[in-house]
Amino acid sequence: MNLRRGFDTFRGYRHPEFQIVQQRRRWMIVSGTAIALSLIGLLVLRLNYSIDFTGGTQIQYRMVREVSVEDVRATLAADPFGRENAEVQVVGADQVSIRTTALTDDLSAEERTQLFEALASQAGITPDDISAQVVGPSWGEQISRQALIGLVVVLLAITLYITLRFEWKMALGAMVAMVHDVVITAGVYALTGREVSPATVIAILTILGFSLYDTVVIYDKVKENTESTVLLAKDTYEGVANFSMNQVLMRSVNTSLVVILPILSLLLLGGNTLKDFAFAMLIGVVTGAYSSIFVATPILVILKEREPRYQQLRARIERGGKGERRLRAVPTNGQEATEEEQEAAPAAVAAAGGSRQAGRSGQASSRPRPKSKRRPPAKRRRR
Repeated sequence: MNLRRGFDTFRGYRHPEFQIVQQRRRWMIVSGTAIALSLIGLLVLRLNYSIDFTGGTQIQYRMVREVSVEDVRATLAADPFGRENAEVQVVGADQVSIRTTALTDDLSAEERTQLFEALASQAGITPDDISAQVVGPSWGEQISRQALIGLVVVLLAITLYITLRFEWKMALGAMVAMVHDVVITAGVYALTGREVSPATVIAILTILGFSLYDTVVIYDKVKENTESTVLLAKDTYEGVANFSMNQVLMRSVNTSLVVILPILSLLLLGGNTLKDFAFAMLIGVVTGAYSSIFVATPILVILKEREPRYQQLRARIERGGKGERRLRAVPTNGQEATEEEQEAAPAAVAAAGGSRQAGRSGQASSRPRPKSKRRPPAKRRRR
């Protein structure tokens, strides 16, 4: 594929001819490997929950001397405090908020006093100006419970909608794709050791909506083409589904790119809370775009190809020579033909012209010629 054809494909002027559905075993191996690594991370390394889920200590104080977030983190990470994973935020211009694990777990009373004195000296205040409050895990547990209930309700509603709008086999493929996205996103968090906060839970719920949107767009095109008797007369259900995938492939890719760009800006330029949300969204959008293309539709094809009517269709197409009748993507209206088509066009025109000329000559030779009538010679006038 040359540069011009690739750019035309990116802009939607041409449809690619990738064998997506036919290579489903390859995509299953990729997805299976990613899910296996994710499960290893979840079961062995486990998720790193924030104090919203595990409980901890929240420290707040107002600083008189300007101190950066990095300076506060350096103080918390120093010996013997060991709080390098503490969450530090500067609210407004002078309000510092620190969320860390419970200080009573591994620090003595004397070490806690030293920590407060170090923070106070750094901010230009006295230790009495620092307030420390113990945060229980009840709030995080409540968020997790509500999120789990919401997830179950959403999955049931989505299954019912896709079943009524399309069919239950499409609903099953969409559900597998969504579970695929959630498991991989959670596995990436476990493998990287990033902290799971309430923003992460919100991002995962948002991921489900994006993945479903992309899957429904693809399923709608597959349903439209597979209900066409003209297309099914030329190829199997697998071939028509793959043809449909190529028709909407660039739309899915471009939609995902448009979503990824603002997420990258939040990940690179946002605060700590926004970075947690953006990281989960980035992983979820990438896996969602992948699963809607390489997971949902191949699963649908596996289920549909088991139906007797499509098995008979495959047998008939294979007996008739599928290679000569396979659906091929063509340029949209108003576009130039491919190089092969341009080279084949003059030969086809010459062949057609030659056949028409031969037909005319044959028709003319078989037709009897009419007898010509000779005029009598003119009489000469006598002078």
